Amino acid sequence: MALDRDTTFTWYGHSCYEVRTPGDKVLLFDPFFANPKSPRTADSIERCDVLLVTHGHFDHFDDVLAVIRSGRPKTVVAIHEIAVWLEGKGVQGVVGMNRGGTQQAEGLRVTMTQAFHSSSIVDGDRIFSGGEAAGYVVELENGFRLYNSGDTALFGDLALIGELWRPDLALLPIGDHYTMGPEAAARAARLVGVRRVVPIHYGTFPLLTGTPERLRAAGEPDGLEVLALRPGETLS
Repeated sequence: MALDRDTTFTWYGHSCYEVRTPGDKVLLFDPFFANPKSPRTADSIERCDVLLVTHGHFDHFDDVLAVIRSGRPKTVVAIHEIAVWLEGKGVQGVVGMNRGGTQQAEGLRVTMTQAFHSSSIVDGDRIFSGGEAAGYVVELENGFRLYNSGDTALFGDLALIGELWRPDLALLPIGDHYTMGPEAAARAARLVGVRRVVPIHYGTFPLLTGTPERLRAAGEPDGLEVLALRPGETLS
């Protein structure tokens, strides 16, 4: 399936992405507007129908409460432990789930997938369990399927995600050090069976050395199309 002209993707740096769907829903993944690449602040978000959190690390989670206050999401999706923490902060509309499960969220089909990474929540001077890191396959109203792997290492069962859900586009981390790098991400795309990849989790901090150029070079034998955006840029 080709990219649908009624679906847009806007990158706000790091792993923070906004998706506007054919049914006029606004999805937001991993709000971290405090990252040095973001052209927006968390309190500028005026609308968010579905907020999805992959794990509890600060660079994916620190702006969650601020975005919830400003964007007033109808549904917040997270793994069970993060959902419990958010409910303890008084957040409404949280629907916790776990890896392997599927739920309907504002007319969209959301499946939580496996990721190989750690997760924790820092709250003041305390650290809480963030459960386990995860990814998502989101099926939009027209059947288009988006896969956001979240922070992960390369693992063989990415092939099962491809076989079961057949995503049309993947958001994959390429920064290296804390996640897989570009060469591993190219292999991940092959396992998932996608030809279009939007790179995430790179260029934010000096340790994240992976680049879209290296991903293109590694994916060239497979005809991989790398859709790298500038912060604030929208793909449609």
